[in-house]
Amino acid sequence: MGAIPVDEGVAFRVWAPHASAMHVVGEFNDWSETAAPMASEGNGFWYAVLPDAAIGQGYKFFVTNGDQTFYRIDPYARQVTNSVGHGVIYDHGAYDWEGDQYDCPWHHELVIYELHVGSFFTDTEGRPGTFELVGEKLEHLVKLGVNAIQIMPVMEFAGDFSWGYNPAHIFAVESGYGGPDALKDLVKQAHRRGLAVIIDVVYNHFGPSDLDLWQFDGWSENGKGGVYFYNDDRSTTPWGDTRPDYGRDEVRRFIHDNAMMWLHDFHVDGLRFDMTPYIRSVHGSGIDLPEGWDLMRWINTSVRQTHPRAITIAEDMHQDPRISQIDDGGAAFHAQWDGAFVHPVRRVVIARSDEDRSIGALRDAIVTIYNGDAFHRVIYTESHDEVANGRARVPTEVNPDDPTGWHAQKRSTVGAALVLTSPGIPMLFQGQEFLQGEWFRDDVPLDWDLNDDFHGIVRLVRDLIRLRRNWRDTTRGLTGQGIDAYHVNEDDNVLAFHRWFDGGAGDSVVVVVNLHHESRHDYRIGMPLPGLWKLELNSDARIYSDDFGDFVSTDTHAEPSPDDGQGATALISIAPYSVLVYSYAG
Repeated sequence: MGAIPVDEGVAFRVWAPHASAMHVVGEFNDWSETAAPMASEGNGFWYAVLPDAAIGQGYKFFVTNGDQTFYRIDPYARQVTNSVGHGVIYDHGAYDWEGDQYDCPWHHELVIYELHVGSFFTDTEGRPGTFELVGEKLEHLVKLGVNAIQIMPVMEFAGDFSWGYNPAHIFAVESGYGGPDALKDLVKQAHRRGLAVIIDVVYNHFGPSDLDLWQFDGWSENGKGGVYFYNDDRSTTPWGDTRPDYGRDEVRRFIHDNAMMWLHDFHVDGLRFDMTPYIRSVHGSGIDLPEGWDLMRWINTSVRQTHPRAITIAEDMHQDPRISQIDDGGAAFHAQWDGAFVHPVRRVVIARSDEDRSIGALRDAIVTIYNGDAFHRVIYTESHDEVANGRARVPTEVNPDDPTGWHAQKRSTVGAALVLTSPGIPMLFQGQEFLQGEWFRDDVPLDWDLNDDFHGIVRLVRDLIRLRRNWRDTTRGLTGQGIDAYHVNEDDNVLAFHRWFDGGAGDSVVVVVNLHHESRHDYRIGMPLPGLWKLELNSDARIYSDDFGDFVSTDTHAEPSPDDGQGATALISIAPYSVLVYSYAG
C-alpha cells in the first residue's frame, strides 16, 4: 500500500471504494490532475506505476466521487512535509542500518524511561526538541542505568507542539521532530548504547484535526467519518468522533500494517498502546467492541510470532488479567500499565499527614500480580498522564510550596524506590531522576540544570536501578517473581517485603520502608533466613542530598527465631521517610 519504489519507477496503491476515479499528482507530473490516472482493481483498490516518479518527490491523490473532486494525502504516506502538506515518496529499504542488530532485554530485566521528544531537550527557545537532540542526551540515560526508552507518539500530528495523541498520519514520522531517517538514527544510536526503544501508538482514535482520512473517498453516513471510521454511535471517543472501524478488513489491515512497520522498518523493540479501553469498548468499560479486542489480539500475536524479543504494553488501567493472557481469548499483550500500583503508591507518599497513609493499601499495590506473572504489569509513580491534567509531579504534589525541600525529596524518592524494588517492569518519567517539578507540558522543556543541582538524587535513582538490575550480583531477587509483603505496621507506618528469584545468598532481598516522620531505632522485624543481611542502600545517606540526615543504618544479623511469619528475626534502624534495601549474604 502507498508509494512503493519498484524497478519500473514508483507504484501507487490506495483504497478508495467509493471513488469513481483516482489520479496521482505530484512533482513528477507538475501536480497535474489528469496526467496519471489509476486503474481500479475492482475491489475498492486503485493502482498505478509511474516511471517518472522518484524517491524524495512530493505527491498526493486526486479523488473523484461523482461531481466531487478533492486532494488527499496518502493514508500510507511514509513521510509528509507536515500534517496539512503532502506526502513524500520514501523508501525504507534505502536507509543504512549499518548492521544494527539488537535484542530487547528480557522483560524481567527491563527498566523503562518514558520521554517526550518535543520537551525532553531543546536548544532553541520556542522550538520543540528533535530526535537528534534526544540522541545528545542518551549518555545521561546510559549512566542512569535504564535500558529502554519509551517515546511518546511520533506519528505526524497537527502543529509543532503536542503530546502526540492526535495522530493525523500514522505511517509518517512527525516532521517537526526530524522525520523517518532521524528516528532511525536515534534507534540505531540507542541500540549501540544498550537501550531498547518502545514507541507509543494511538489506535483508539485518529486526529481529530488535520485528518485527510476523514471522508477519504467522499462517502460517509450520518455526517460521520467515512470508510476508515465507524459511521454510527461507535465512532464517539473522548478525543473526537474518530474511532476507526475495527470491523472493516481494510481498516484492520491498515492498523496492523502500521504496528508491524514500527518493528520491521524502524527496528523498534516494542509498542505501547494508548488507552486500550477505548479500542475494546465504546465508552471505555467492558468489551462491547469485540472486533477491537480481536484486532489487538491479532497485532500482539503477530508481534510474538515475528519479533519474539519485542514487548507490547497496554495502557488499560482496569486491572483486567485478560489483557496479558494468551490463551482463552486474551488480548495477548505482554504487560499493562498498572493502576493498582500507581494510585495507592502516589496517595501514600503524597499524603500530608502520617495518619492518612495506608500501609495495607501500599502492601496490596506491591503484591498485585496478573496471571501469576509479576512482569505482566508496568509500575510507576510518574507518567505523562499522572503529572498533567490537574495533577503534578510527585515532589510538587508532596509540597507545592517547596517542591525541592526535605519533604519533597524524601517522599518522592520513597516512591521511586518502591517502583524500582516492587514486582513489575519499572518505569520512570523524564526528569523524575532530578526532581523535575510542576506538571508536564509539551511546550516546556526539562530543566537540565536540575541534573546538576540534584546530582545526589540522580545518584540515588542510579543506585536503585543498579540494584534492580542486579549489577553487583547480590540482588537477583529484584528480577524475580517472588514477593511476600510480610510486615505491615499501620501504627508506625513501616512495611517490609521479601523479593526473590530462587532465594538464598545473592538472591533474596528485603526492602524496609518507613513512611513516618519519626525514625525507628532497634526495630524488630522478621527475616526470611537467618544469617547476615548486607545493607545495599540507605535512601537517607547524605551522598544523595545535603538535606538528608545520614541516619546510621547498618548490616544486620538475623537470629533463627521466627517472627512475622518468617524463619528469623533481626533488628534494624531506619530514618524518617526512608527505604533500606538488604541482600542476603548467608
